[in-house]
Amino acid sequence: MVAKMRRLGLEDLCVHQVCLSGQCDFMNSLDVFGKQGIQRTALWSPMIDACGEAPAKVIWDASGLVAESLCAAELFAGSDNLKMMLERADKFDARTLVVITGGLQLTDGTGLERARERVLPLLAAADELARPFNVRLAFEPLHPMVCGNRSVVSSLEEALSLLRRLDATHQIGLAIDSYALWWEHGLAAKLAAADELILNYHVSDWLSDTGDLRFDRGMPGEGQIDLVHLRHKVEEAGYQGPVEIEIFSQNRWWKKPPESMIKAIIAGMNQFY
Repeated sequence: MVAKMRRLGLEDLCVHQVCLSGQCDFMNSLDVFGKQGIQRTALWSPMIDACGEAPAKVIWDASGLVAESLCAAELFAGSDNLKMMLERADKFDARTLVVITGGLQLTDGTGLERARERVLPLLAAADELARPFNVRLAFEPLHPMVCGNRSVVSSLEEALSLLRRLDATHQIGLAIDSYALWWEHGLAAKLAAADELILNYHVSDWLSDTGDLRFDRGMPGEGQIDLVHLRHKVEEAGYQGPVEIEIFSQNRWWKKPPESMIKAIIAGMNQFY
């Protein structure tokens, strides 16, 4: 266990490509990262699609950046989609493929309870499908406010329960998102129970007057989450990987120059997260 929080350097920071998806295309986002000293990112699959996978791979190889993950596969989208995402993750040398359930719109009218019943067998099938690939699946529970359209698994407790019910040899881990889980009762104990399952740690802040279900996340230090305390608990659980900033900000940060967003992220390191 970690007795003392480490001091983060740029080598410990990962800025998700989606942070710049409102201002930049695939190539320009990587260029901004490079010029600001960012060494790690999480690739955003829609930005790869917009660029085209083959040209995006050429651009990626020339960037010199490290891919912590590819975001995000949806279990309800089916095995063919998951296989495509696994192949893409391998192609771009991503360490993990972040997986969510997807929303009810992918279930052909299935109600919430039936959709939840589908998750365990889909996770088991995903684990089997992922075995030949050089990437680990990181299952991410999301905030209850997106239960209908993004994920029917809305707490770390639910995610842990599902993973415990899989075969003991499963290779699926967890993506812990501060924005999604900060509200959960007994979170520190659940993080401790997650232990070596934690593969990714995503950070953004909760604005008290948030104006959008998905696209109004705050810069660390702007909102209500005690991100320093939360990182301490994540590190006490054993996680020593990069801290990953993941900000969707349609009406605020995406209206500012991308360089200013990266500078604010770096300035807040070890102060606000």
